[in-house]
Amino acid sequence: MLPERGDFSFFPTCILPIRRRAGRQRKCRFFRIFRPWSASFSNSKSEYRKYLKIKWIYYRKFRYKLLAINGLYGNVCTVNGGGTDAAPDKPVNSQTMEANMTNTIETAKGLTFGTELEYTNISRERAARAIHTVVGGTVRYTGGSYDEWTVVAPDGRHWKAISDGSLTDRATSAEVVTPILKWDDLETLQAVVRALRHAGAKTPDCTSQHVHIGIADFNARQIANIARIFYKQEELILKAAGTLERRLQHYTRRTDRAFIERLERAKPTTREALNEAWFGYRNPTPSHYDGARYRDINLNNVWRMGTVEFRLFNGTTHAGEVKAHIQLCLAIAAKAKTAACASTKNQRPYNPASAKYDLRVFLLRLGLIGREFKNTRMHLMKRMPGSSAWKNGRPEGR
Repeated sequence: MLPERGDFSFFPTCILPIRRRAGRQRKCRFFRIFRPWSASFSNSKSEYRKYLKIKWIYYRKFRYKLLAINGLYGNVCTVNGGGTDAAPDKPVNSQTMEANMTNTIETAKGLTFGTELEYTNISRERAARAIHTVVGGTVRYTGGSYDEWTVVAPDGRHWKAISDGSLTDRATSAEVVTPILKWDDLETLQAVVRALRHAGAKTPDCTSQHVHIGIADFNARQIANIARIFYKQEELILKAAGTLERRLQHYTRRTDRAFIERLERAKPTTREALNEAWFGYRNPTPSHYDGARYRDINLNNVWRMGTVEFRLFNGTTHAGEVKAHIQLCLAIAAKAKTAACASTKNQRPYNPASAKYDLRVFLLRLGLIGREFKNTRMHLMKRMPGSSAWKNGRPEGR
């Protein structure tokens, strides 16, 4: 008699949904099955295979849930002697991981952010009027050294269109500066980006997007964790963002290795100690144009505005890309806030063969999982080579 429906206790340790062969085994449509057959099942081979096909219907939902949580498409069970493709020695507690990722995203949804969007082929007045069509309120010319146009929304928040020194054509360029926003404002921001595109805004190579994450309620360890998490995956993130090499040489330089060494040596527990680790000396009131800010992740504003700035993104008129960039930064900050610890050891090198897979695992561990973040993952992974399902590329015939 076949086992009862829903009973998985009959599965022996030698019958595993693993991705590659580990030892002498026979192929089955759904599983790799080790010899001998009689060790765990007394029925004939044909009945056994038929049973596995039926059982697969009930098993696959659990399996794919577990694989999605871990960011893998295999290796979910321990395999003795399985080699490098075998599963971890310790079973993964999927419920704990799912709870941790849910907590990370809930934390991200409670954070504040702002973004700066650089455009050409559009005047500051025209940009302000495009914003006005979405948020309403009033438009006024403020002037000043930034030749500022301001849109005061009905809720009292100020959206600005100002000049920027990195954009050479002052008459037909604008940097759009958002007010402090929250997760629920992402749709409004996307509508603003679309309105700017319809008004003629362009994003050549000289433009960029900067994202500020509010860290008013972060302690020094949590702020340092943002830098640690980012540095650990820096090359992968830069490739995902498509950051131009020209920008990495000037306005968006990679994280200073000397800062990371000071950070790990000091392990700061106060913002004063973190300040010294970041600058290399005590600088409690950094100027706006302090040279330390020209990094892909900038901590200068921790002591100026209470934000951490991500400067790595290229300019874009695609509302979905703008949203994806912000959600990535929010997820990194939320992970840093909820993580017990973070490490900079063994910085992940960029490997084209496994780039898409590595990025997918990283995004899933940040909590960017499920249908809600499908477009976010798509925008961040679209530049990456390789397969998202197979670390070393899809095997032939699969």
